[in-house]
Amino acid sequence: MFVFLTKFIPLFVYPLGSAFLLLLLGLILSKKKRLFKVTVILAVFFIWLGGNSWVAKSLSRSLEWRYFPQEEYPSAEVIVVLSGGTDPAHYPRLITELNGAGDRVLYAAHLYHQGVAPNLLLTGGFIPWRSDRIDSPASEMAELLKMLSVPVEALWLEHKSLNTYENALFSGEILTTKGIDKIILVTSASHMHRSVALFEHQGFEVIPAPTDYSVTEKSWDHLWEPKLLTQILNILPTAENLSETTKILKEYLGFWIYDLRGWL
Repeated sequence: MFVFLTKFIPLFVYPLGSAFLLLLLGLILSKKKRLFKVTVILAVFFIWLGGNSWVAKSLSRSLEWRYFPQEEYPSAEVIVVLSGGTDPAHYPRLITELNGAGDRVLYAAHLYHQGVAPNLLLTGGFIPWRSDRIDSPASEMAELLKMLSVPVEALWLEHKSLNTYENALFSGEILTTKGIDKIILVTSASHMHRSVALFEHQGFEVIPAPTDYSVTEKSWDHLWEPKLLTQILNILPTAENLSETTKILKEYLGFWIYDLRGWL
């Protein structure tokens, strides 16, 4: 139930959910013209605030640029890869496919072939009320990594975790039994801040290996170019920016909730 609530309730805190609630309230109060106008104006404001490029990119940069990939990583016994980058092989998909966070799988394969670590621990299980998968996300990552020439004997799978906290908890159990206390951690750059804190709380020395950046130096410089047409486009809300803002707010909210529960 906790997992469900942590994914359901925040939907109404994010810009789109907040705007939806305000518009719903406006309909209920439609006979009170002044309150109706206020709710509609606020709904439009939340959509604009969360949907413009300035806010979305600034929020992303605030998390993503806390960690940067290294040119050379120190050797370790294992690379831990967090799930979230795959979509199941449901028809018309014939194989497991990568989604927007699929760089996690590609980067993990790259690090393995660079000789950074001899093993990969893939962590991610079924969420019961999202059970549209044939295999666990960990198994899906394993399927793709085998296509990328990572041998099956190098893959360790953790199938039980339902969120990032459990990724760290159940992965920690596996790693502890193997006597491992230092890991290379692969996840999206925006997700790394919370993930590092969770694994360190479990007692591991964590070497972050972030990937899946949405803000690069070039895109950040372009965002602030003093060009009228560029800034007109930046100020207008888009679905892509709303999604990016929501992703980052989810990370900040998740960090706050996890901290309150003593998981960090």
